[in-house]
Amino acid sequence: MMSAVGRTRVRRRRVALLVSLVVASAAWTVPRVAVGDPEGEEAAASSRYVVRSGDTLWSIARRFAPGEDPRPLVDALLVTNGVEAGALVPGQTLVVPSP
Repeated sequence: MMSAVGRTRVRRRRVALLVSLVVASAAWTVPRVAVGDPEGEEAAASSRYVVRSGDTLWSIARRFAPGEDPRPLVDALLVTNGVEAGALVPGQTLVVPSP
């Protein structure tokens, strides 16, 4: 039988592991940009968006380019991500090029 101190120690280890995994995953997803690297400049000029239920390419484009014609950004989303207009899935991550 495990004592209260033992359970607390196990919980602390689990929390520490969870926090370290979150920090590591956040560091992993941060774009790294090298000076003079054209691919790095492209990565810095774009952002990522996680698709939510009910999102369309049109609504995403309007969110990232308010007050502008969303058609060029919709086309760029199609080309950049290789998706079809009606095939977005909630939870899918899209690269959104800068407008």
